[in-house]
Amino acid sequence: MFAKIILLRNMKNFKNYLLIGLIGSAVVFTSCGDDDAPDAENDPEVITDVTLVFTNTADATDVVRASAEDPDGLGTEELEVKDEITLTSGVTYTLTFEIFNNLETPGEDIGDEIKDEDHEHQIFFSFSDGAFEDPRGDGNIDNASDPINYEDEDSDAQDGSGNPVGLVTTWTAGSVLTGGNFTVRLMHQPDEKTATSTATTGEPDFNLPFVLNIQQ
Repeated sequence: MFAKIILLRNMKNFKNYLLIGLIGSAVVFTSCGDDDAPDAENDPEVITDVTLVFTNTADATDVVRASAEDPDGLGTEELEVKDEITLTSGVTYTLTFEIFNNLETPGEDIGDEIKDEDHEHQIFFSFSDGAFEDPRGDGNIDNASDPINYEDEDSDAQDGSGNPVGLVTTWTAGSVLTGGNFTVRLMHQPDEKTATSTATTGEPDFNLPFVLNIQQ
């Protein structure tokens, strides 16, 4: 009888130790899983189609569109520029973007997602020196403090005056130009965007070099 009692106690202790061990393993496994889980907010956007839309501020029917497309979706190839940009000298344009992930049906409007996450995105620009009367210079990819006419700002600034985003900008075309360049670079800057972030802060969602022509 005494031996039977000892056996029962040993079995009970074994079950308790086994339960404690299983709980400990689950805690360790869960903690490791949490550490390894990626932060979805920090992932680059999936973008298959980008269109630049230049609209004449004096004539909304005068619109210039230039597009880039990803030829292989989630494959290894990057977005490819399909069109040249041809503007008219002396005309002021508002530049907006159509940015989509068309791997889904219907396509996902990434522009709306960028608006929602405007505190971690900024579009930078470079262009042929003197191509525009306003802004002057050659853009802010090489020097982030160079002038760009940003017409939108993010909503996350603590001081109440947001940092630029770049989904809306204005441009006044300069003198006649053939075969110039106009590059747009969308940077993804989660937890890094500040008033002094640059075109190399974060990771690029796209970098698109267009040919720029300005006609009389």
